[in-house]
Amino acid sequence: MSVVIPAYNEEKGILKTLSSLSDTATDFPTEIIVVDNNSSDETKNLILQAGAIYLFEEKQGVKNARNCGLDYARGRYIINGDADTIYSPYWINSLIKPLVNDETIAVAYGKFAFIPEPGYTRLSFFFYETIGDIFKRVQGNLKDKAMYIYGCSSAYRKTQGIAVDRYEHPPGANEDGYLGLKLRNRFGKLQQIKQPKSLAWTSSRKFITDGSLLNRIIKKFRRSF
Repeated sequence: MSVVIPAYNEEKGILKTLSSLSDTATDFPTEIIVVDNNSSDETKNLILQAGAIYLFEEKQGVKNARNCGLDYARGRYIINGDADTIYSPYWINSLIKPLVNDETIAVAYGKFAFIPEPGYTRLSFFFYETIGDIFKRVQGNLKDKAMYIYGCSSAYRKTQGIAVDRYEHPPGANEDGYLGLKLRNRFGKLQQIKQPKSLAWTSSRKFITDGSLLNRIIKKFRRSF
């Protein structure tokens, strides 16, 4: 199987991500692919020093980086990861085993939690994540669950990903969720993995640029109702 991670100027976090993956306890042969999407910092050197497979994608954009990794990957299964996320040793097995054991599952996707940036507390993010889970359960009955497939933790079969035209998506759509939508519509169902061992711990740096936690909760409420 192949873990594919796009990276754009990720020198601050990429080694933590790759270090966590180096502790993986998996039953399956695994390759770690990092796609450098025009980084101008030390991202490339750090990837090479860590011993991961290094690819370069000149065309800017997460969609293009993920397509590059998908095309190169030698594994039967593709696992999406992010370059600012810490993974459990059991993360790979948790995502892959449902696909191996059940051909009707087209996509397996996990949950994530935020690593607090300075000035924030883990308790505040726990509160936000709990509220978010409630909104997701409500929206799950009203909207498509594919919208909750994130690039930091999801998996699918390579041949099926290629068959639905990879990560190509219409303007305004999320590349990961839209791929999940295409895979489900053609090949089977979506399976969320909820075990604590599958949890991905992701950076909150991009998250907090959108404003305070309270503002984000208000935005969620307005989008939902």
